[in-house]
Amino acid sequence: MDQLNDKHILITGGTGSFGQAFVKAVVDRAPRIGRLAIFSRDELKQYEMAKKFPPETYPGIRYFIGDVRDGERLRRAMEGIDVVIHAAALKQIPTAEYNPFECIKTNVLGAQNVIEAALESSVKRVVALSTDKAAAPINLYGATKLCSDKLFVSANNIRGRRDLRFSVVRYGNVMGSRGSVIPFFLDRRKTGVLPITDPEMTRFNISLDEGVRMVLWALRNAKGGEIFVPKIPSYRIIDVASAVGPECEQRVVGIRPGEKIHEEMITKSDSYNTVDREQYLAILPQGGNYTVDEYCSEFGATRVRPGYAYNSGTNPKFLSVEQLRRLISQHVSLPTD
Repeated sequence: MDQLNDKHILITGGTGSFGQAFVKAVVDRAPRIGRLAIFSRDELKQYEMAKKFPPETYPGIRYFIGDVRDGERLRRAMEGIDVVIHAAALKQIPTAEYNPFECIKTNVLGAQNVIEAALESSVKRVVALSTDKAAAPINLYGATKLCSDKLFVSANNIRGRRDLRFSVVRYGNVMGSRGSVIPFFLDRRKTGVLPITDPEMTRFNISLDEGVRMVLWALRNAKGGEIFVPKIPSYRIIDVASAVGPECEQRVVGIRPGEKIHEEMITKSDSYNTVDREQYLAILPQGGNYTVDEYCSEFGATRVRPGYAYNSGTNPKFLSVEQLRRLISQHVSLPTD
């Protein structure tokens, strides 16, 4: 966290689950933080967040009402900023399918606005949050995030002589985040029936704290242009249901439009540009400012084998029902009804 002392940081989508966890981590571990700007469009969430981080205790925190669709507002918010964390997105798959261009405006055009504002300011580092659904996407949300990833990776080609690096972190389902399966199951547990989309369905799992640590690591260690991927376990949806409601009936209802049985974070096609940096994997840009061999030499990384794919269904590490129950109790406050 020392690298953030005296730095000015802006986080888009800062009132979301990740944003609040990131802010807490920063103010707890970087006591000499400069300005920490929370950029989001929801005044009620900003009001509620300000009660958690009152200005008399956290004088460095600022709240900016704004939308990433508004490039001019972003440029104003980035004045004097050193580091940008881009977490704003429309993330609900059914909403994106029903309102496709609204999703594109935020996730794609908004990403380009963040890039252009950073290029026109004094920003030194930009880390954008992605999703496993951006790998071989089959729904609009995943497609917009893949497009966003490409924009941030390619932005390194137009930075000129600026001391500015753009990178991406891509990870799976965040345990307990709003709209995810665990809060949904907790809410439905009282009915005695938990709807299962498909008994074979699997997902990657990461905690909010792990996601925050990954972003901080990327800020310290990115060369620019990487898509970083964590080494994390998978879980089976039926095991999550068993952990949340062991007495509940598990009723198969079928998958929703745009859902996969298993998620990927690295495809076989990605493998030829993917390296292992021990703690994380990194998909490197094709035709960028450095080769894979040069990158490996600089960072002590190793290539993954050709044809390697990182898939939640073939992942060698799975969480058991008991492990899930413990994690849910730690991160989601499992009720005892």
